Amino acid sequence: MNLMLNYKGFESNLVKREPLYEGIHYIFRFENNYGASVVKHNGSYGHSNDYWELAVIQFTDENDDSWELNYDTDITCDVLGWLDDEDVQNTLRRIKEL
Repeated sequence: MNLMLNYKGFESNLVKREPLYEGIHYIFRFENNYGASVVKHNGSYGHSNDYWELAVIQFTDENDDSWELNYDTDITCDVLGWLDDEDVQNTLRRIKEL
């Protein structure tokens, strides 16, 4: 399983990269206080085919990295699974523009 996400263009938005359930978890944050939780682990949608899962998140405090899942955007009302790196980058662009 490839755990290296290509997030070119979003390097300055990466808040955290850490292991999660024998996989990896990336957190991105944008100036609009929205962001993305991007994971790949044995329980994520698409992991067996080496795809990513993404959830739109909203930061709850401007002064720290606390966040909650957000299901109220035009991007999705759930998590997005089976994403390749390009799909993740395109979704990050959309979240940045919210």
